[in-house]
Amino acid sequence: TGYVGLVTGTCFAEMGNDVTCIDINQEKIDDLKKGILPIYEPGLEEIVKRNIKEGRLNFTINLREALEQSLMVFIAVDTPMNEITGLPNLTNVKKVAQQIGQNINSYKVIVNKSTAPIGTAELVRNIILEEIKIRHDKKEIELIDFDMVSNPEFLKEGSAIEDFMKPDRVVIGVDNDKVADLMKELYSPFVRNEHPIIIMDIKSAEMTKYAANYFLSMKISFINEIANLCDIFGADVSDVKRGIASDSRIGSQFLFPGVGYGGSCFPKDTNAMISMAKQKNYQPLILQAIDQVNKNQRNIFANKIISYFSKTGLKDLKIAIWGLSYKPHTDDMRDAPSIDIIKILIEKGAKIQAYDPEAIDKAKNILGENNISYFNNMYDALEDVSAMILITEWTQFRRPDFDKMKNIMKNKLIFDGRNQYEPSNMKELGFEYFCIGRPNR
Repeated sequence: TGYVGLVTGTCFAEMGNDVTCIDINQEKIDDLKKGILPIYEPGLEEIVKRNIKEGRLNFTINLREALEQSLMVFIAVDTPMNEITGLPNLTNVKKVAQQIGQNINSYKVIVNKSTAPIGTAELVRNIILEEIKIRHDKKEIELIDFDMVSNPEFLKEGSAIEDFMKPDRVVIGVDNDKVADLMKELYSPFVRNEHPIIIMDIKSAEMTKYAANYFLSMKISFINEIANLCDIFGADVSDVKRGIASDSRIGSQFLFPGVGYGGSCFPKDTNAMISMAKQKNYQPLILQAIDQVNKNQRNIFANKIISYFSKTGLKDLKIAIWGLSYKPHTDDMRDAPSIDIIKILIEKGAKIQAYDPEAIDKAKNILGENNISYFNNMYDALEDVSAMILITEWTQFRRPDFDKMKNIMKNKLIFDGRNQYEPSNMKELGFEYFCIGRPNR
């Protein structure tokens, strides 16, 4: 019952299904029963509380009891990246598969929603079959039939409810028509907008999840590289973007230059496929370039700041950070660009004054509190700073009170990692302003 599991279960309940969400963390389950959520996602808390009240959404640590009552079982456990191999760690998936096999009591549809390497559904199937065979050999049960499904998620943090309730498409990987019909029945209320339910084989569904994320991460790294070239040659990336986005073959989505992508999907999935491809003796050149451009982007931005202060250095200078989470409308700090940028600045001696609407508690766990002060008000973080650095594009940063900022900041200096402001306007307001891929005209 993490990010994907909680959103999935809640949205299924909202459509009238009886849903039981399972987790091994008793404290988390106790909180959820009270409507206290472990994550921040706009709109989720209200739907959780409503479906608890109406009896359709339940929470438990008792897998056996929940399994006995259910026809469909969704696996939505975390698959963190192995830092050595780059591959997803399937320990949690394997453990859940084993527990399902040890407790399954009748026909079930086992649906893998966790992002995992191609072939994971087959691995889960074999683990469950082995556990059933062990129980059968002990004369505990008759052989039990089940079907295996791959149903990748395409949720964007910050808009996950909308994404689930009105999906662009639903991808379902199956190996027979019976289970395909069951899955289409489950998802039919979500596609009244006539967006497709796409049925395919299981391995193709597993690959589709990765392919979608690669393409989107490629667009981000592409526009960041173009922005870097604009900085070198004196072009304006905002004009270049308009020039290419009007081409119907390209479009404008995900063409926003910045400090790179983060989160739980793009970095992990890109590294996973690089590692999987190399295991098959294939060099995925585009994927490797996507990953390298993204990693470099954080250093390039940090070096702009370091270069500006090259004469005096950053030692003991107060620097404000606006935005810590990897994207707005979430408290998720997984692989957030702010982590690397802040660490680089602290290594150079800077004192950080940080603000984020939602991610401060998680940031403290990752970054600690040495040389970092956290603020609950965006303007308080600007007190006596030599520069403000905008890293996450929260909406409240789009139109701040610039006059107020000038009175608070020691230096009227802004480094904008998300190109939120117009350079000419900032010049008129009296700020020295640096962004990504746009000249300071």
